[in-house]
Amino acid sequence: MNQSIKIDPYGFREYDARWVYEKDINSRGITNLGKGLGTQIIKHTNKKNPRVIVGHDYRSYSEEIKESLKKGLVSTGCFVEDVGLSLSPMVYFAQFELDADAIAMVTASHNENGWTGVKMGIKKGLTHAPEEMTELKDITLNEKFITGEGEEKQIKNFQEIYKKSLTSKKKLSKKIKAIVACGNGTAGIFAPEILKKIGCEVIELDCNLDWNFPKYNPNPEDLEMLKEITKAVIENNADIGFGFDGDGDRVGVIDNNGVEIFSDKIGLLIARNLSKKHKNSKFIVDVKSTGLFKNDKILNENLSKTIYWKTGHSHIKRKVNSEKALAGFEKSGHFFFNQPIGYGYDDGINSAIQVCHLLDNQEKRMSELINELPKTFQSPTMAPFCKDNEKYEVVEKIIQQIEKIKNEKIKIDQQEIKEILTVNGIRFSFEDGSWGLIRASSNKPSLVVVTESPTSDKRKTEIFRFIEQLLKKTGKVGKYDQKI
Repeated sequence: MNQSIKIDPYGFREYDARWVYEKDINSRGITNLGKGLGTQIIKHTNKKNPRVIVGHDYRSYSEEIKESLKKGLVSTGCFVEDVGLSLSPMVYFAQFELDADAIAMVTASHNENGWTGVKMGIKKGLTHAPEEMTELKDITLNEKFITGEGEEKQIKNFQEIYKKSLTSKKKLSKKIKAIVACGNGTAGIFAPEILKKIGCEVIELDCNLDWNFPKYNPNPEDLEMLKEITKAVIENNADIGFGFDGDGDRVGVIDNNGVEIFSDKIGLLIARNLSKKHKNSKFIVDVKSTGLFKNDKILNENLSKTIYWKTGHSHIKRKVNSEKALAGFEKSGHFFFNQPIGYGYDDGINSAIQVCHLLDNQEKRMSELINELPKTFQSPTMAPFCKDNEKYEVVEKIIQQIEKIKNEKIKIDQQEIKEILTVNGIRFSFEDGSWGLIRASSNKPSLVVVTESPTSDKRKTEIFRFIEQLLKKTGKVGKYDQKI
């Protein structure tokens, strides 16, 4: 009996596609996604047989999904070039290296086991943004497919070419002892080897591949993963700890004292370092990032400009590209380096290499470098449950309420809201530089909440209490993944 096509429309997210496999999408649904993507690529490239790089992460069902996806792509006329087991940045790199027309990476990144997804892109170094995702959704769900004669071939040993591209650059002049944690995700077969080759002394933590993620999800924003790295840094007296996510495009950093440094602050250190050599540079940061970029003395001295933009790897990548920025940083650990440092896409291992060079360039330990930044009290990224079909409406209502509070000069913890940014949810700032953020998650049924205060830990918590009360009143927000 022929299986019917199953494909939940909510799987088409803002900048990639994510589903729980079999429950929300089945193999025929994936094939249709391939047909939709192939049709879209042909339309945008005006080529009968565009070349598409395809790779997959290490999950038990990823290869099966990749085969279904390729079937769809080939049926439209695409020439598929399969690079095999990959990290997302390896597939992005392959598009440049092999001069291909598009990419499709089968991954659900750090999402729990059971999830699958596809990260896709046509223009080199960029991945789909909301406009492309809306178009893809329409083509796929309404079956507006082109038919053609495609083909596929395997690209052998591409992993080695990718590794070489990262290690042939500048080697370190001094030994840096690094804990490399991969949460049993795909980065385990890449990160330790690459960092050893640039000159690090590597201590591996959960680097063997295991798609069940037995200890914790490979997510550098996950406190469980960060705690394990902290422990290993202290036990081994390491210089630095790195935590890579499931598909290797993000990194989390722990300093030599075992203290987690949120990635936005690592971004600020890297921006400071780069601004000295590249004056008048632009940097893009996401709305979850620290307020310190705004008036940083070193960035100002080097005439650098920082733009706060929408959270999400596709949004930041595109903004880095359109603004010709030198780099972009996201609090979640996505870092983007433009020419002459990179191709503009996010690569967690390249980001870790930049951090190693930061340490290599200075006679200071990571904890000393971070202590040179003004102190702020930051919350982790918190994600309370909110249904996909309700989350945007909830955020809209919250925006209206906060705008009203600002206009009526109502005080929160004895301070008035001075500035509001609604480029992505709402980020509201106070006169002392404290701020709070509420936005809808782009890839999960949840909201995203972050707070920061340069004044006190208490103030950071008070802003969170204020947000929590607003969300509670909606009646549409559930359990948090983690809370302060």
